[in-house]
Amino acid sequence: MEMLNWFIDSILLVVHVFLSFAPRLVGLTIVAASIGAGMLWVFGRTSDQERMKQVKRRVQASLLELRVFVDEPAISLRAQGRLIAANLNYLALALRPMLWMGVPIALLLIHLEAFYERAPLALAEPALVTMRMTADWIPSAPPPVLIAPSNVTILGPPVRVAASREVSWRILPYSPVSDRLLFRYNGQEVAKWLEAGDRQRYVTGRRVRSRWETILSPGETRMRSDFAEWIDVRYPSADLRIFGFHVNWLAWFLIVSMATALLLKKRLGVVL
Repeated sequence: MEMLNWFIDSILLVVHVFLSFAPRLVGLTIVAASIGAGMLWVFGRTSDQERMKQVKRRVQASLLELRVFVDEPAISLRAQGRLIAANLNYLALALRPMLWMGVPIALLLIHLEAFYERAPLALAEPALVTMRMTADWIPSAPPPVLIAPSNVTILGPPVRVAASREVSWRILPYSPVSDRLLFRYNGQEVAKWLEAGDRQRYVTGRRVRSRWETILSPGETRMRSDFAEWIDVRYPSADLRIFGFHVNWLAWFLIVSMATALLLKKRLGVVL
């Protein structure tokens, strides 16, 4: 799984380098349009296009029959039955290409969060770093020691929450950072990447120990630690705006990718 995460991240980082000159919303629009075109191509190659054309013709015929025989209840009822059957048939035909695309798109969206969901920490503003300890952690024991980069200040001692086995630190970056936070405990060390500043960049999410949780938390290698389950930096949400209005990145991605597919379906000869 780590190799798969590395492969996807490597591709997206190359794309990000080419789009880094543009505002984040422009880059997201280009990525979404490209993926929408790719999804349309995959749909056309993995679906039974001839049968889908036949089903769409049956749907159109049933709709026309409903309009023509609106005053004939028996005929209208039969037309409604055929319309429902045709729609169910269409959904069954669309299932195979959706299965082909479902897992890759889900993984891609998880990785895109690093570019469009999270923003680097703001300078001169406090932020929270939290570590969840393993089940054998003793809350009364000394907490892990956090070693921050030289341009990051640790604001006070860590706070322990015994019920959730969490230890939290408040930090303050006062100049741009792209470096590691280092945690030491019982002779072991683990690290978490930290990003701060105004520049657009790749912002990794939670670093985890669980092999399966790395699917949902890509960007950094899996922790090899006997004392920590995960480490999380509370990053702010990325600010995407259109004409001054905040836009959710995932909603914009879906709108652009679907619109691209609809605009290109005739040019590529794909029945949707």
